[in-house]
Amino acid sequence: MTDLTVVIVNYNVSYFLEQCLHSVLRASENMDCEVFVVDNDSVDGSVEMVRQKFPWVKLIANKENLGFSKANNQAMKIASGRYVLLLNPDTLVEEDTFVKSVEFMDSHPDAGGLGVKMIDGKGRFLPESKRGLPTPAVAFYKIFGLSALFPKSKVFGQYHLGYLDKDEIHEIPILSGAFILMRKETLDKVGLLDEAFFMYGEDIDLSYRIVLGGYKNYYFPDTRIIHYKGESTKKSSVNYVFVFYRAMLIFANKHFSARLAKTYSFLINMAIYLRASIAIASRFVKKAVVPVLDAIMIFATLLYSKSIYQNYSHIEYHPQMIYYGFAAYTFVWMGSVFLNGGYDKPVNLLRILRGVLIGTIVILASYALLPENLRFSRALILLGTVSTALVYILFRAMLHFLRFDNYRLGRPMQQRVGIVANTAEFTRIRNLLEEAGNPIKSIFQISPQEPSEGNASQADRLQEVTEVYKLDTVIFSGEDVPSHRIISLMASVERKKMDFKIAPPESLYIIGSNSIEKGGDLFIMDIDAVSKPKNKRKKRLLDFLLSFVLLIGLPVLIWGVKNKLGFLTNIFSVLFGQKSWVGYSVAQSTDLQLPNLKKGVLGPLDRLKRIKAPDETAKKLNAVYAREYSTRNDLSIITAGFRNLGRKE
Repeated sequence: MTDLTVVIVNYNVSYFLEQCLHSVLRASENMDCEVFVVDNDSVDGSVEMVRQKFPWVKLIANKENLGFSKANNQAMKIASGRYVLLLNPDTLVEEDTFVKSVEFMDSHPDAGGLGVKMIDGKGRFLPESKRGLPTPAVAFYKIFGLSALFPKSKVFGQYHLGYLDKDEIHEIPILSGAFILMRKETLDKVGLLDEAFFMYGEDIDLSYRIVLGGYKNYYFPDTRIIHYKGESTKKSSVNYVFVFYRAMLIFANKHFSARLAKTYSFLINMAIYLRASIAIASRFVKKAVVPVLDAIMIFATLLYSKSIYQNYSHIEYHPQMIYYGFAAYTFVWMGSVFLNGGYDKPVNLLRILRGVLIGTIVILASYALLPENLRFSRALILLGTVSTALVYILFRAMLHFLRFDNYRLGRPMQQRVGIVANTAEFTRIRNLLEEAGNPIKSIFQISPQEPSEGNASQADRLQEVTEVYKLDTVIFSGEDVPSHRIISLMASVERKKMDFKIAPPESLYIIGSNSIEKGGDLFIMDIDAVSKPKNKRKKRLLDFLLSFVLLIGLPVLIWGVKNKLGFLTNIFSVLFGQKSWVGYSVAQSTDLQLPNLKKGVLGPLDRLKRIKAPDETAKKLNAVYAREYSTRNDLSIITAGFRNLGRKE
């Protein structure tokens, strides 16, 4: 029998999984350990990555997404370890985590389960490291925000046990599923994960059954892990709200009396609609407030322009014609600005002005198709163009000075980056950043050497180094800096706006503090966005409209393209659906299992100017393109590669 079985369930997070397995390998060097990775039918190349880079891992590759509970149970049923650890792929463990955790369990025979101190990607303590039993009262305090207002209260702070010292060992009711170490004999007695829970809630259920089985659960802060996907990163997700709270209902019906379960059900259903409404409203307000204000101001300035124009021309327009016509003009201008990237952040005024100009051209082109009685004066349209441009410029300037929601004017803010690495890894990481086209002002090397003879190294004076060089981001080499030191160094820097990232060994990914939303500096996690029906429609519409526009402008545009005959051929091929203007840069890689696309004239690689490893870069950028698809991405690729629109196969 081995000492420890580690079980990691993965679904489309290969970049996290790779870093996690590197840390697991180091943590298991001094003990007899087996590692299972159960993949739930990922499409991001996770299975192939594990087979190629970690052949010692026992891989279970499912052909469908079985959910968290079933996938973990697959491995636990054949585990041979005295202890079983359920570990999330979006974690990084310290080198001594396994040894210390097992030693604690060995010295505490009453312990059935154990959780450790967790921090997020910025080095901040995650309160879900220790949790209380979610009784109806505890759920009430959490739902209505009392636990957040009084986190240290023994009455209101029971959900995260905020009144317990985070740096001391405590007996706790509930463990976090991100890291839950259990005695194998305990699992044999209380059972495995309840497969009624597809995702969320299964850790609460199992923790509670461990306690009911006569064992104790412990919070053990003498070792730490980084957990990127903390609860705080998911609160705004409507899907998370429904799935999580529905899981709580399953738990209540299973473990509480009928009366308590009914009360709990009422609270949970109230929480579902309350939290979902808040999530939807906040997301809508955040995304819609600026466009809505744009529309109101553009429409109002059109009315004002009309009144000025009428004072000089004495032309009267029917009120209904004015409101419908101006609403259509507003829609065209705003749509054109959106398609030209005018709503991207940071704000680019040239894109906005280009969008307004193209919108004006569309309006004037449509002008000739309207009957005489529905036409506005061209002078009024041009007045509207000027007023719309002024609205965008002045409003964006105001948002810039108010620092509203990152609506900043100019180019992306150039960052000062410090890389904690030896020379070889420093060069590799620097090249990775440069190839990715990140807006970087300067890059500094920080020596990772351990202190000697009482003298602190650069890394150990990281707070001082970040202040002297005014660093915005610090990247740690996973090859040169041990996990426990990375975590300690992150905790030593007291700068709120500091970002920390980790570059795993021999990897093209850089895992950052914002990596749940952006899965690293190069690659973004929104699996199969390009294959969603709405995006297929958008992509086809863009292909059709762009082909039509290019065909109309052919006499002029053809002179800007290298292969003129190929350009004409491609227009008709895309127009009739045989090709797409943008596809993958190279033939679809079978190991990545990307969604099928029509052959593209251009690809994501056409957006880059300097490419040091075209094959590998194209392979990764194809995955990015599939995950983060948007019409604006297509337009940016087409703009960057316009001269190559005549490219043949």
